Amino acid sequence: MNPPVVVTIAATDPGGGAGVAADLATFAALGVHGACVVTAVTVQDTTAVHAVHPLPTAVVLAQLDAVLADLPVAVIKTGMLATVETVSCLSTRLADVPGTRPRLVVDPVLRASTGATLATDEVVAAYREHLLPLADVVTPNEDEWVALGRPTGAHVLVTRGGDIPTTNDHGTGCTHSSALASYLARGEDLATAALRADAFVARQLHLSKDWTLGRGRGPVAHLHAPTEGVTP
Repeated sequence: MNPPVVVTIAATDPGGGAGVAADLATFAALGVHGACVVTAVTVQDTTAVHAVHPLPTAVVLAQLDAVLADLPVAVIKTGMLATVETVSCLSTRLADVPGTRPRLVVDPVLRASTGATLATDEVVAAYREHLLPLADVVTPNEDEWVALGRPTGAHVLVTRGGDIPTTNDHGTGCTHSSALASYLARGEDLATAALRADAFVARQLHLSKDWTLGRGRGPVAHLHAPTEGVTP
């Protein structure tokens, strides 16, 4: 039996803690096939985001078109989109997907765990105007929720990182939204998917809470044991 397919539209993280790396690792841990569309190449570590190099929007859209034309995508998850043009053009493309559009999980990556600002005011406005209205669920952290104008509704899940005492939380938002997308792809309703995503992130934070990887805020664990199954 084929696994469900989820595609992430996000940026790279060379340290492997966040972005596409975190998304794909989470998809694999939870039994779904992950595809990826790269929006930007970042230069970052656990201490800071040092540079962001956005890909041309046409290249981003071409990647997405290739995936949608070839794979039965159940859920699309967006992470860092980097530019106004990418946010607006991607929104147009998603609105025009023929047939039944895959469910859309929007993780509005506007602030990094290190405190770096990853989106201009214009990008934030483009999210509000173009992408959020298309989303089945939005997963901002508290700072991002405020930056977006405190949107409310059943489709907005404000993530707070759980109650695990640790500074190893780099990539928590990416991991949470990817887990949510995975459970939705597996057929869970939103309430159940949200609970299971929270439990998965809490487990991974607990696993990495005492790690000493990196000089800053270390990565949330993306280790998993396939023999243990996919349900926390």
